[in-house]
Amino acid sequence: MPKGVVDYAGLKSAQSQALRDLQPKPGRPFDLTKIGHVVLMSSDLQRSVEFYTGVLGFRVSDVYPETMMKGRMVFMRCAADHHGVALIGAAAGTSLQHELHHLAFEVATLAEVFRARGWLRAQGVKIEFEGRRRAGCQVAVEFRDPDGHWLEIYWGLDQVGAEGRIRPPQEWRECFTLEEAVADAPPGQDTSRLV
Repeated sequence: MPKGVVDYAGLKSAQSQALRDLQPKPGRPFDLTKIGHVVLMSSDLQRSVEFYTGVLGFRVSDVYPETMMKGRMVFMRCAADHHGVALIGAAAGTSLQHELHHLAFEVATLAEVFRARGWLRAQGVKIEFEGRRRAGCQVAVEFRDPDGHWLEIYWGLDQVGAEGRIRPPQEWRECFTLEEAVADAPPGQDTSRLV
């Protein structure tokens, strides 16, 4: 179809309507509050970071060297969240995740992360990771959609104020279960309330 043409018949088709009619399953014990951050693969990390910072105005919050992430990783922010976009440099060889690395969704409470984990398991979704990552220190569950896209539901992402203070790596508390993340919180992250 030529650019600028609207396919009104396609918009009203049974296939389009069937997608529009889909509704959330009842009983879901959590509510997503926003799309939190996007992590993208980059074929030229320097060029991409220059674009996001120079052209779009992002600021670099943290950088992982090659020893922490194959290809290196750069966390960037455009607001108070520690990162809204992160870039991973291209690794040698072909990657199934050649464009989008993962998509993250924020929830309002730590308890919702626990409820999300239970809900995902009840739906037969395999949990790929749970706990706390390093930079950003969010508590999360990570899983894949049916097409294999990596998704994350998280709470507690570090906020970067006007002064630009980023949590130093010495305060990161990487954990591999939600329970461990609650028990070993980084300074200033209150994991005592699970309601």
